[in-house]
Amino acid sequence: MADKKQKRNNNNNYDEDYNPKFRKQRKKVCILCSDKNFNLDYKNPEQLKKFVNDKGKILPRRTTGCCAKHQRDITIAVKRARHIAVLPYAQQ
Repeated sequence: MADKKQKRNNNNNYDEDYNPKFRKQRKKVCILCSDKNFNLDYKNPEQLKKFVNDKGKILPRRTTGCCAKHQRDITIAVKRARHIAVLPYAQQ
């Protein structure tokens, strides 16, 4: 019985934090920071659809990968587009 416990503890192939259910994901890079030519425009619905899910909700930063500054810009642009009826408030 003691031999089995030793074999489990001597397995040095994995880190202590290793969990097979969860793997480390690469950090997402902000689209707006990386591409200087990318201009966020509230009048362009095709561009804003990348930041809105199928129900019409604005996607969070962890999903879009944008930095906090540009996530605020995205939120303002989506809200402006909704106000002038370029984007719908909710999908059905």
